[in-house]
Amino acid sequence: MRRSGARRPPLVDPLPMTLRVYRRLSSAMVPLSPALINRRLKLGKEDPERVGERRGVSADVRPVGPLVWIHGASVGEVLAAAALIEKLRALNLRILLTSGTVTSAAIVAKRFPADVIHQYVPYDSPRYVARFLDHWRPSLALFIESDLWPNLILSSAARRLPMVLINGRMSHRSFPRWRRVSGTISALLGRFDVCLAQSELDGERFAALGSRNVTVTGNLKLDVPAPPADSSKLERLMSMTRGRPIVVAASTHPGEEEILVETHKTLAGFFPGLLTVIVPRHADRGTAIAGMITASGLQASLRSREELPTAATDIYVGDTMGEMGLFYRLAPIVFMGGSLVEHGGQNPIEAVKLSASVVHGPHVFNFTDVYEALDAAGGARRADTPDALVKQLGQLLADPRVRDAQLAASERVVEQLGGALERTLAALEPYLLQLRIEMGAANA
Repeated sequence: MRRSGARRPPLVDPLPMTLRVYRRLSSAMVPLSPALINRRLKLGKEDPERVGERRGVSADVRPVGPLVWIHGASVGEVLAAAALIEKLRALNLRILLTSGTVTSAAIVAKRFPADVIHQYVPYDSPRYVARFLDHWRPSLALFIESDLWPNLILSSAARRLPMVLINGRMSHRSFPRWRRVSGTISALLGRFDVCLAQSELDGERFAALGSRNVTVTGNLKLDVPAPPADSSKLERLMSMTRGRPIVVAASTHPGEEEILVETHKTLAGFFPGLLTVIVPRHADRGTAIAGMITASGLQASLRSREELPTAATDIYVGDTMGEMGLFYRLAPIVFMGGSLVEHGGQNPIEAVKLSASVVHGPHVFNFTDVYEALDAAGGARRADTPDALVKQLGQLLADPRVRDAQLAASERVVEQLGGALERTLAALEPYLLQLRIEMGAANA
């Protein structure tokens, strides 16, 4: 698939009826936005101090010079861009990072440099999008994966803003749905100058749906650095759990915690003192999970209540944000959540980079290429059933040599699959060159 230079795409066909109707409806819904925001505030899904950003209003000032706008839906997409952002900052480019969730905003505040400007993406109304674009006047827009808001895309294209879809992913669920409205998705994807896809299959799907100039660059999540951990907090946790066999269940989803509780009960009969750490994908589920654990006859401790696991704790619920690096460093074995239920699995790379042996369920279509490579090389273990999960975890708990061999295999796979960051930068070079020329002219 060929690589494009820094140019606008050719003219595309007039908007299909679906998008014309969408634009009219999204404009008409503006008077209802206060009710929507109030409802989301009550649910904890909005920051009360920053709700203006949802209407395109910002208290922050646009910095002087070229501004690269990067948009991702939530935590996973934002973290995927971390290494790319560092490379762009090294070129003295200013970064505007948008996302749509409170949790992603918290992660940006905690893990990104202070000069990275974070804003909540505006609601997808032409009026709010216009305010956002008028205020920030981005020089280049990079959309991560597949968070495609029609008005955001159409309004940016109308202003001839260069747009690139990076780390593009089109899941096996989304692809057939979009094919049923091929005119709609083609009108959106056709506005992007280039589509940088995660895999050959993703690239084929994007091309079939109307993307222009598709290039396969790989998955940026494979090049993400290992998440950090507070050394004092880690030492305290390790001192409280020293000598105990530990398994971490990372980014779990509803329906998985019950299986993990039963798995713990079975394994604890063979491995006395076993501690299972459950880290739910959504931290606000922690209290409910702890209640379910207690009802099952086990003892739980909640990290959100600043509790530490004691000798009596069977399951520790890590219901906090931004501490995954802490839990990965605590345990030599990690079950990756979202894979026993049909969510599609979570990214195993950070666990591998922090020396954990990975076990997963059968539903890993969000990271098909990664898990297939890991499984084929013996770098991860698949458990299709609760009984298989007990067996796989038990074998890893019983034999450190098995864990070491699996970890060595997984590290080789991660190294082989890496390189997406450099390929992405190479594909973006024509755009970055233009921005450097603009900076030079401004400073002359």
